[in-house]
Amino acid sequence: MSAQPVLILHVTLPVPAAQSYAFLADPRNMAQWASGLGQGLRPEGDAWVAEGQAGRVTVRFAQTNPYGVLDHEVTLPDGARVAMPMRVVPNGEAASELTFTLFRQPGVDDAKFAEDAKWVMRDLQQLQQLLTPPDPA
Repeated sequence: MSAQPVLILHVTLPVPAAQSYAFLADPRNMAQWASGLGQGLRPEGDAWVAEGQAGRVTVRFAQTNPYGVLDHEVTLPDGARVAMPMRVVPNGEAASELTFTLFRQPGVDDAKFAEDAKWVMRDLQQLQQLLTPPDPA
């Protein structure tokens, strides 16, 4: 089996890595920035569930850790599992870098993959704005 096409999407977050991680590690915060998963996300057992356009999705998150790992796995209504690797790392003391690995799923053409990447980038930019401290004018 050959490697799947992949894009590494990235934003700089204007807050320390510990603050970014604490915010991102709490699934309840996803509704504020993750349009694909956030709405209606609720805990159920050891996972979180949401009702999406295509039906129920189940999300399992990496355990809290000191390494900035924010991976999550989404189980789609048809049972397919999609890995969503995500990391936050420090950039000096006052900022952090967030990377999201977007794997092209089987059967997804170039146009849909590009559309998926734009969607994820919009979400990451929303997160960036959300975590940007107000300008002390």
